[in-house]
Amino acid sequence: MTINVSEIHKHAGEEIELKGWCYNFRSSGKIFFLQFRDGTGRVQVVYSKSDMTEDQWMILESLRLESSVVVRGVVKEDSRAPLGFELEGRFIQAIQIAPEGYPIGKKEHGPDFLLDHRHFWLRAESQWAVMRVRDRIITSTYEWFHENGFVKFDTPILTPTSCEGTTELFEMDYFSDEGEGSATKAYLAQSGQLYLEAGIMSLGRAFDFGPVFRAEKSKTRRHLTEFWMMDAEAAFIEHEGNMAIQEALICRIVQDVLKHCQYELKVLGRDTAPLEKVQAPFVHITHQEAVAKLRGMGSDIGEMDDLGADDETLLTQQYDRPIFLEKYPAAVKAFYMKRDPQDPTRCLNNDLLAPEGYGEIIGGSQREDDYETLMMRLKEHNLDPKPFEWYVDLRRYGSVPHSGFGYGLERIVAWLCGLHHVRETIPFPRLMNRLTP
Repeated sequence: MTINVSEIHKHAGEEIELKGWCYNFRSSGKIFFLQFRDGTGRVQVVYSKSDMTEDQWMILESLRLESSVVVRGVVKEDSRAPLGFELEGRFIQAIQIAPEGYPIGKKEHGPDFLLDHRHFWLRAESQWAVMRVRDRIITSTYEWFHENGFVKFDTPILTPTSCEGTTELFEMDYFSDEGEGSATKAYLAQSGQLYLEAGIMSLGRAFDFGPVFRAEKSKTRRHLTEFWMMDAEAAFIEHEGNMAIQEALICRIVQDVLKHCQYELKVLGRDTAPLEKVQAPFVHITHQEAVAKLRGMGSDIGEMDDLGADDETLLTQQYDRPIFLEKYPAAVKAFYMKRDPQDPTRCLNNDLLAPEGYGEIIGGSQREDDYETLMMRLKEHNLDPKPFEWYVDLRRYGSVPHSGFGYGLERIVAWLCGLHHVRETIPFPRLMNRLTP
């Protein structure tokens, strides 16, 4: 009977078959300890020379790191094993014997070496754990949205403009204006927000999830050139309701990771106590209040400044749950953000900051829904209105109050896994100075 390692606890005392890879081994000459993995988990297979034919024993002795194998044996309980079980080996078949000199050995390796060998590094148990947590976050996101009336809506990756100007976008010369034959610039998208706003006028609530691109010349631990973004929009939702949706989604994600990824978090050495404190209600602070608070802690942040990484770290260390930082100065935010009717110098927007110094994971706002006001905002931001004609049209036919937000998947993975750098949160990171493997 062929099963996965993750199912082994159901088969105590039974003979089973596993298919996977040899990630380590040692031998005393009479006993062979094979460390086996199959993608669902890891288990030790113990072979006794007295129970094996000579040909079978020779196969064991020929194994090298990362050889692919089929093993059979009897499941035995063992309280010392990570999964509480090991396999008493009865049979081994080599699918492919790897050569000597597996590049990632037991010694310490620097980050550049590991990134150069990312195709192998992904096999390490720590990276296996990160990818499984990432998958859980994605799964929980889809589940929560579908349970709450949101429809998956696929937005284009190739766009004629961006949400906030094109200075940090990757430009392409491919499309042409059919009427005049002149080249038309296109860009790789950094957000699907504008298109989602069209989608909700049909669907009511919608979200997208996919790769986005930023040509920002940044080398910080929080930035990637290619990353995955989830954007969501909802009709008839205003600023407070928008934050309530964000809060509920993040609570669900954290709860699901704690429920389904206990072993993975243990592999990563993640202290789960701070994650267990992530419960509603989150902290709410206005930008103005945050600036005053940060200045009191020694920051030189200005009244019109966005929070830098150091400021975010300083602020989030003061609280044990996420922080909604809201109502930024309108003069420094995007044209589409609706002004606060109580103070038109401020926007009805928010950033959501993760605790433990991880900083911004979500950005959102109520969108400007008035046609004349939106046209005025484009002019104030010195943006050419032509590429936005279709977007502004949404305010002419059936405009309603609406809001939305986007989260950066890799930043959430880094926070929940307790990782310092986002380069470990995506299978093959693309950075300013890295395009391979």
